[in-house]
Amino acid sequence: MRYHNRHLENEIRESLAFYKAILLIGARQVGKTTLLRHVFPDFKIITFDPVLDIMQARSNPDLFLESIGTPVILDEIQYVPELFPALKRRMDDQGITGQYVLTGSQNPMLLKQVAESMAGRVAIYEMESYSVQERIIADSVKMPWISRFIENGCDWKLMPQLSSQSFDESLMEVLWRGSLPDAVRLPLRQVGRYHASYILTYLERDVRIAGHVEDIEKFSRFLALCAALSGQVVNRAQLGREIGIAPATAEKWLAILKATFQWHELAPWKGNTIKRISGKAKGLFSDTGLVSHLLRLSSPEAVLAAPQRGAMFETFVGNEIRKSLLGFAGTVGHYHWRTDAGAEVDNVLEVNGRLHPFEVKCKDNLNAYDMRGIRAFRETYGDTAGDGAIIYAGRNAYKLDEKTWAVPWTAA
Repeated sequence: MRYHNRHLENEIRESLAFYKAILLIGARQVGKTTLLRHVFPDFKIITFDPVLDIMQARSNPDLFLESIGTPVILDEIQYVPELFPALKRRMDDQGITGQYVLTGSQNPMLLKQVAESMAGRVAIYEMESYSVQERIIADSVKMPWISRFIENGCDWKLMPQLSSQSFDESLMEVLWRGSLPDAVRLPLRQVGRYHASYILTYLERDVRIAGHVEDIEKFSRFLALCAALSGQVVNRAQLGREIGIAPATAEKWLAILKATFQWHELAPWKGNTIKRISGKAKGLFSDTGLVSHLLRLSSPEAVLAAPQRGAMFETFVGNEIRKSLLGFAGTVGHYHWRTDAGAEVDNVLEVNGRLHPFEVKCKDNLNAYDMRGIRAFRETYGDTAGDGAIIYAGRNAYKLDEKTWAVPWTAA
């Protein structure tokens, strides 16, 4: 099986020399363990289970750590919260960096344990499914173009000419297949079965056990509702009303989706921080392949004909931008912008006090009308608004005006 290099490899490898542990978090089956096996081939690996007490890690954590030795990868460590105090004691006693690598797929639980037991001892990284660039250039860890844009001071002139890389699949197939590593590798006829199995395992394992949800049937309907809302501004007051659940339950279930990395939100950009926090967020489902399955779209051709096609493309691009920003440790703000009059920009990046608009258009050719959102944004924020782009479904990169580029979805 061919290995695809991941953008986080070098950072994780470097951090292990300075921290006593690395914690890699992310949704199930995004390739966390595969990456770590590749980067640290000499580390032993132990995978925990939500039911079984592997090697008495829960009942006798100190003896467990003594017996396994180091260096070691402890996979799905959220299932063994009893291990964290023992890990802290052992790391402090040894005083050696780079002995433990931890993974997990439930964010708040893990971060709470880390904050209480291992603060200052662990470097935390979030991992997503494949980016377009990781799929196209499988043998390289070249920095994504948005990352290069930020690294170069957000100046297009310092960037190499953007180009569309050759890609065997059409955009509709990419949206339908999604970006989870196993779905990318499978023959097209097997992808639907994979997504069905993924959702079933997610509901029965992550949601029922970790989320303490008893009505799985109704939660699965809620999951499909969120898939239908992906790429749109979410009215939280009405969320769940269509399937007959209380707003408090809908909020709780949405928190479960976030905690298991299946749902992300872009806060609205507003100059006032309080309004930004209280405003309506835009929701992004983690993977367009899962969206396709939940919306009962059975083929790439069905995606092409679906009314949700534009929202799916916006979800895809929003997730690609998120993946590009994961290595920046919170120094880049990622928002959406929308006015009461209807002007909007799908993605706004806040970098060093400047605001960079990135629109998304699911079309092959752009025209002046497609610039209206970015123009309104620049009229609103003046000199604070920096360079930006329209990411679209075409194949060529070119300048739209002095501060805006058209960038193909396969840009590298």
